[in-house]
Order: sequence, then C-alpha cells, then structure tokens
Amino acid sequence: MNICKIVGFVFIICLMSCNQNQNGASKEKQINLKQDMEITKAQGVITKISSKSFEDTYNTLVEIITNNPNLKIIAQLDHQVNAGKVDLKLNPTRIILFGNPKLGTPLMQNAQIIGLDLPQKILVWQNDEGVVHVSYNDPEFLKVRYDITGNKEVLATVAKALNTITDKTIGL
Repeated sequence: MNICKIVGFVFIICLMSCNQNQNGASKEKQINLKQDMEITKAQGVITKISSKSFEDTYNTLVEIITNNPNLKIIAQLDHQVNAGKVDLKLNPTRIILFGNPKLGTPLMQNAQIIGLDLPQKILVWQNDEGVVHVSYNDPEFLKVRYDITGNKEVLATVAKALNTITDKTIGL
C-alpha cells in the first residue's frame, strides 16, 4: 500500500470520527435545548377553582367581559362540541378570546411576536371529578417569554384585570 492510500485512509477515518463526535454533540445540544424549553405544568398559567357549575362559570365570564366597555369578545370556542364532531369525548372545555387594543397594542409594539398570545384568553374547563377550573396566561410569564421591556404599567393593569375578572367569574 503506498503512502497516499494510507494518508487518504487515515483522513477518511478522521472525518468519520469527527462527524460522529459532532453528531453526538449536536444531539446533546438538541436534548439540552429541549430541556431548556420545557416548562413545568403550572409555569406561566394561573388556574383557579370555581365554586359554580361549568355553565354558570362560563356564562358569568361572558357577562363580565360583555359588560366591560373596555373589553371586546373576539371569539368563543367550545372544544367539547368540536371533539364531539369527530366522535371524540372531552369534558366541558371552552375558551374565550377577548381584548383591549389600548393595552395589547403597546405590548405588541414592544415585541410583536406576543401576538401569538394576544388577544387574551381564558379557558373554563371541568376535570373528570367535575371540578370547574378557570385558567389564563400569567402576564409575568408573557413578559419573560417575549422579553417585554418597559410597559410595566400595562402588564400590571392586564394582570390586575385578569385577576379581577377570574375572581368574579369563580364567585369570589
């Protein structure tokens, strides 16, 4: 075997070894990235338990938002009905999307991608034990998630409004 063939063979083995190391490092990076992105069950979501039935809880929520001149209902989705349309069962689960552009727009001006989580949403859902819950995104989590700078007052107003709306919804 001549020296050129030996050097070429060694070069190929080195490339293969380097590639395996890079793939291993790449997979490790992907695993670490996935772990960094994972959030705990409750992180970023505030959930309260309602003292009312599902229907009363949801209807109260709709009434509160409808009667607030600063808020506008954008959409309502009944996930249970949608599941039934494809012959699947789901406990009562409804989401209402609503907003106030005077509050949402400054946040979007700061970080437009927050539009993924705006307008605001409140989910009313019932678990297998019949307990009714009301859940929504914590504005402090959205602040961190979208790296919102400034707008402290806007975020405080949103947090206070969501807390008040959901407290009244659940009967506090």
